[in-house]
Amino acid sequence: MLATRPESHEVVSIYRMDDAEREQLLGLTRECVFNWCTRDQHPMGVIMSCMWHEGRMWLTATAQRHRIAAVRRNSRVSVVVTSTGTKLGPNKTVTIKGRCTIHEGSETKEWFYPRFSGHLFGGDETAVREFSRMLDSPLRVVLEVVPEKFVSYDGQKMFRHAAGTLEENELAPPLEADAERLPRERERRGL
Repeated sequence: MLATRPESHEVVSIYRMDDAEREQLLGLTRECVFNWCTRDQHPMGVIMSCMWHEGRMWLTATAQRHRIAAVRRNSRVSVVVTSTGTKLGPNKTVTIKGRCTIHEGSETKEWFYPRFSGHLFGGDETAVREFSRMLDSPLRVVLEVVPEKFVSYDGQKMFRHAAGTLEENELAPPLEADAERLPRERERRGL
């Protein structure tokens, strides 16, 4: 049965990705926005290469970067990925809220560098080998983000819903922001 067309674009939590879709996007992504808080609690982010592996997001940087000092102070981070540029097409996103661990030991680096390089460069063995070699420097650390919460959005579902072509069973139940806070905000504004 087709879902009733939406009247506005205010309720968006119903357009979540299911677990399989989310895993597919995370597995395909090679780039993310990594976010942390500065010493004065100002949010900050930078685009980084990344790899989803065994339910965690993995990244790397050198130890002198501000983000590394920030994560040492406060391990709470977020990672944002988008489907733009993947075979999934545009308008899908996943945000991971999690805790970040900094790995400095050779045990992690030995498996991570080749796997990460392979993820970024695919079947180009020369590029994989050279990038792995370049990564293996004394100041490099590996970041492991363990998810605590996922926030996803599938804009393709929203477009199909607006067009009247989305099945009712493709909609997720609204989250608290839409189920509870939206009615309160409408009431506050006299709508």
